[in-house]
Amino acid sequence: MPRVYVHTFGCQMNESDSGKMRALLGKDGFEATEEIHDADVVIINTCSVREKPEQKLHSFLGRVLPQKRSRALTVGIAGCQAQVDGERLFKKYPAVDLVFGPDAVHRVNDMVRAARERRVLDTEFLDGDAYPFVSDLDPAAQGQVAAFVTIQKGCDNRCTFCIVPATRGDEVSRPLAEVVAEVRRLVDHGVKEFTLIGQNVNSYGIKIPGHPSFAELLRAVHEVPGVELIRYTTSHPRDIGADVVSCYAELPRLASHLHLPVQSGSDRVLRRMKRFYTRERYLEVVAQLRAARPDLVLSTDVICGFPGESDADFDETMSLLERVQFHASFSFRYSPRPGTPALRLLDEAVPEAVAQARLERLQSRQRAIALAAHQSLVGSVQRVLVEGPSAHDEGVVCGRTSTFKTVNFPGSTDLTGSWVDVQITRGFANTLRGERAENSGKT
Repeated sequence: MPRVYVHTFGCQMNESDSGKMRALLGKDGFEATEEIHDADVVIINTCSVREKPEQKLHSFLGRVLPQKRSRALTVGIAGCQAQVDGERLFKKYPAVDLVFGPDAVHRVNDMVRAARERRVLDTEFLDGDAYPFVSDLDPAAQGQVAAFVTIQKGCDNRCTFCIVPATRGDEVSRPLAEVVAEVRRLVDHGVKEFTLIGQNVNSYGIKIPGHPSFAELLRAVHEVPGVELIRYTTSHPRDIGADVVSCYAELPRLASHLHLPVQSGSDRVLRRMKRFYTRERYLEVVAQLRAARPDLVLSTDVICGFPGESDADFDETMSLLERVQFHASFSFRYSPRPGTPALRLLDEAVPEAVAQARLERLQSRQRAIALAAHQSLVGSVQRVLVEGPSAHDEGVVCGRTSTFKTVNFPGSTDLTGSWVDVQITRGFANTLRGERAENSGKT
């Protein structure tokens, strides 16, 4: 049986695409493997949102390509960097057989077969009217507690720092019936927690008159028997309306956690980023969400050192951090990306040392906020959906709360997929530690 190794860099969309590739290649008899040396086909699913993932690709290829000298091996580059660089990757890496973008995932079988005879390049964007969302299930879904379900591809926003519209094309919403059907099949495979993914899920269906809204999709998935927890990502603050807010008051299986990227706390920087909301509007959305779900936990994204960001602008971001009290933030220095409008602002570039100092200041404060929030939970009992064994400690299992807190506690793997009450004994910056609560059963 031939074997395929798919290595993923980047976001949940890439994780989902990688699973779809494994599923499709399985139809041609390929078995997924976690060992590169066992693989007949290696596909690297790439990210280009920042510079660092690109560097990881180059390093990874440096380990894979030498293997072609001693055995038959097909090597492909997929994903967002493949979409952006296309033919340039063939020129840089003569031993690469296959380069294709996200819109070509559904053709992976044909491309792998063709790559045995010739080099294959496919970076064409597809017509949104008949976009072929892949419904085949990742073989790894069997026995998993949680799974991603794609509801949308591409993005119609043009944030000045973002390369996604150039790598994933225009926004296309997946038909509601297809989403619900995939959720039902995953339930049959034992999945209990679902993360609905897209580049801007709140705008789901908005382009098509009469198309179900994102709130209607949430309600439809919530009604599927066997769905125990619903998450979604990523959200754009501009597009969160009253209908989505009401879901937090009315849908108990909608998770008490939301990732709501703010990028900056300064109105001036937000305008330059073309985010189309103000600091005040962002805070209004947060207040509405917390009124609907008082225990809601928020996380966010922040860019430090965007071109032209002043000390006063950054102080506004720090004050927003204090005001909202995010439990986590994914923060980065601004990274110039090819073809993005922000490149025109580079004559106002923030010095690298200044941007780095701001990033470190923000991350330090964020760690302190997260640690305090987690330590405040010590002594409380949290309901945890067990995902499996801990990656680090023998005899310890790991799971997550509805608020997306990772909890480690002593237990056996037969608890996987069960809800367990855990009393928290220690709080760290990123995780919680606990013991099963007295009289706690599993459900």
